[in-house]
Amino acid sequence: MNRPRTIAVKPIITLIAIAALIVACVSAPVCAMASGQAAAAAADTIVAGDAGTRHATPVDDTDQSAGDSGQSAAPIAGPVPNVIITNFTYGDGSVSAGGKFDLGFSFQNKGSVAVQNMVISVDGGDGLTIAGGTNTFYVPQLAAGATQSQTVPMQALIDAKSGAQAVVVSFRYEYVDAGQRSSNSVDEKISVPVSQPDRFQINDPVIPDDAQNGQESTITLAYVNKGKGDISNVEATMDGKGFDTVSKTQYLGNVASGGSGTIAYAFTPTDSGDLDAKITVTYEDSDGQQKTKEFPVKLTVAEPAPAMDDTAADVQDEQPGMPVWLLPTVAAVAIVAIVVIVVIVVLVKRHRKKKRSAMDEQWDDWQDDQDGGDTPEAQGHASDTPAADDTDRQAPTEVIAPQPGERS
Repeated sequence: MNRPRTIAVKPIITLIAIAALIVACVSAPVCAMASGQAAAAAADTIVAGDAGTRHATPVDDTDQSAGDSGQSAAPIAGPVPNVIITNFTYGDGSVSAGGKFDLGFSFQNKGSVAVQNMVISVDGGDGLTIAGGTNTFYVPQLAAGATQSQTVPMQALIDAKSGAQAVVVSFRYEYVDAGQRSSNSVDEKISVPVSQPDRFQINDPVIPDDAQNGQESTITLAYVNKGKGDISNVEATMDGKGFDTVSKTQYLGNVASGGSGTIAYAFTPTDSGDLDAKITVTYEDSDGQQKTKEFPVKLTVAEPAPAMDDTAADVQDEQPGMPVWLLPTVAAVAIVAIVVIVVIVVLVKRHRKKKRSAMDEQWDDWQDDQDGGDTPEAQGHASDTPAADDTDRQAPTEVIAPQPGERS
């Protein structure tokens, strides 16, 4: 009689599990971890046998778990906290050159950690300066997401250029993140518009005093730019009735600071009486704003001068002149007159010469009489005259005229 064959099931299951473990170790990339887990599973499996049941010793992976827990406990540093300006004010419109204003600004900590030991400095550049006080401020701490405001008194320089002037606000601070202290700096730039006052001066028009209908006249306007900024796109227009002009609009261009010139309009009145016109000057100031100035013109135009009568001109042209036949007679008279004048001059000269000769002869005779003093008569007269002493010699000599009966 045949006995039924007994098949051992539990050893076969164990062999299948070991074969599956070997296949998993060969095919899986993480064989180390899988082998550990399979070993633990195999250790927990109850092995049947004649000797009874037993449990395998579990694998000790305390070191690996300890390493993993140590890495996860280290804190991770966050992004660097930034401080930015969220709003600022300087007043309404623009700041006039030389004017004072209060610059107010708000700043916020955009980081996830607080900042500490913050130092704020304000720099107005070349066009702006601090109007009293300091440009440096200290903030002990600013929490994450917190906002704070600051006001700085400032002034625009008198020679500042028109336009936007940059103001740099610098933030220097420290922060603690992931157990470490670090520092950071942020520079924020804002702009403040500055304008130079409009000092473009245009004088009143100079009108002619003797404007006449049909005759060209000129109106002039002198201008000067007394401001610190340049004036641009200067244009002048003359509007009205009762006159003609070559160009009613004149483009003068740009006028630099301190520049001057003259606007001149040449026009010709077409009507007599009162003439009303208007000169309009437009330009752009140093801020680019368009300005307009108007100047009324009123003058009296006289009637045109009366034209000369053609008949009177003809009569004047027809007035008779000297006859041609009279010209030889006039020439002959002129020649005779010249001859007569020459003859008279010659006769006068001869007469004067004869008279001068007679006077010379008389003088010679008188001189001869004076020379005859050596004769006895002259000596007799000399003896009768007393001798002059020294005092008489010093007296002036007296000339005695000849006595009657003596020869002259």
